Amino acid sequence: MQGLFIDSDTGGRLVIRVLIVILGFWTAWRAGRAVASSWDSYALAVIYTFLVGLGLQFLHHALFDGPVFDLSNYILDVVLLLIFATAGYRFRRTDQMVNNYYWLYEKTSAFSWKKKN
Repeated sequence: MQGLFIDSDTGGRLVIRVLIVILGFWTAWRAGRAVASSWDSYALAVIYTFLVGLGLQFLHHALFDGPVFDLSNYILDVVLLLIFATAGYRFRRTDQMVNNYYWLYEKTSAFSWKKKN
């Protein structure tokens, strides 16, 4: 099985693979933050995550001679990317709600808020 997160490499290919994984996670995080910053719904972040997953599939094919599209690897990539996109979305949305509506909400964690008493 040859996938972006599963394959075993040594040397320079391993470094490139790690950089691509970090780039994918960072892109998903930033996509989630961008959607939250524009006050759009979470569904748009999910759509962007599917597109980032396609981009990672292409990079895997182009750089490592993997399959053009492998559904099982794509699903794994998207699930992992969704974690980062959701975290970025919730982090930014919490910051927005607490700062813009400071008289209504207070931060309970980096990813959630609650109404003030």
